[in-house]
Amino acid sequence: MASAHRRAFSHLLTLIAFLSIFFAIPSSCFNIRKLLNASYSQFDAYYSPSGSDWSPAVATWYGPAGGDGSEGGACGYGGTVGQPPFSSMISAGSPLLYESGKGCGSCYEVKCTGYSACSGSPVKVVITDECPGCSDADYHFDLSGSAFGAMAVSGQDGRLRDAGKINILHRRIECNYPGVSIAFHVDSGSNQEYFAASIEYEDGDGDLSKVELKEALDSASWLSLQQSWGAVWKLDKGSPLVAPFSIKLTTLKSGKSVVANNVIPAGWNPGQTYRSVVNFDT
Repeated sequence: MASAHRRAFSHLLTLIAFLSIFFAIPSSCFNIRKLLNASYSQFDAYYSPSGSDWSPAVATWYGPAGGDGSEGGACGYGGTVGQPPFSSMISAGSPLLYESGKGCGSCYEVKCTGYSACSGSPVKVVITDECPGCSDADYHFDLSGSAFGAMAVSGQDGRLRDAGKINILHRRIECNYPGVSIAFHVDSGSNQEYFAASIEYEDGDGDLSKVELKEALDSASWLSLQQSWGAVWKLDKGSPLVAPFSIKLTTLKSGKSVVANNVIPAGWNPGQTYRSVVNFDT
C-alpha cells in the first residue's frame, strides 16, 4: 500500500513539473514575438540567402525629408546632387564606404525588409558625402531624405523616416547614367599654374584611382593629378599650363581607363563645368 502511495506521489510530481514547463512556454513565445515585432528586425536585416551578394548595413537619413541631404557635401559635387542624374538619390557614407574620398561616386543598391513600412525593393544610391559620426567598423549609409523614403511601401515613406535608424541590406553595383558623359567642374581657385576639378558621372566603378592631364603642347607626357579632397583632383605645376587639356581617368576597382580628349578648352574659366563625349563602358 505504501508503495502505491509512493508511485502516486511520484506521478503527481511529474505532472506538476510538466505543467510548470507548459505554463512557462507562453512567456518565452511572447518574448520572441516581441523581438520579431520590434521597429526593425535584425533577423530579417541580416538574413542573406545562400549565394546572395547582399550584406548587412545600417541606414539613417539627414537633411529635408524629401530633399538631397546637404548640397555637395564632402565629395564636392555641389548642387548637382539634387539634379539629374543624381536626382537626390544619394548617401553619405561611413569610412568603409567613403574611403577618405576614394568612394565618392561609387554606386550601391540598398533595401530594407525588417520594418513594416519597408517595400523590400532595392533602391540605387550614389556616395556623395562623408558621415563623420558613423562608426569606422560598420557599413553605414546616411541617406538623403528622398533616398531613405524610397525604400518604403508606397505612401509609407514618412512612417519609414520616423523609424530614424534601421538595419538594411546593401550591395555594390556598377554606375550607369544613360546618355550622360563624364563632367569636369573646374574649381573656382584654379588658375594658369594650378588646375583642380571635381569629376562626375563616371559609369562602371564610379570611383577613381588615378587622374592624369596632358597639355596641348605635349602629345606624349601625362602629368599626374593628386586627389585634393572628395572627388576633387588637383595639379600644381608651378608654371603656366597650356590648354586645351586632355584628361585620362583610371578606375579604382577594375583598373579601366578612358581619355577625354581636349575636354578643357583653350580659354577655360574657373567655376565652369565642361562635359566630355566619353564614359566608361558598363
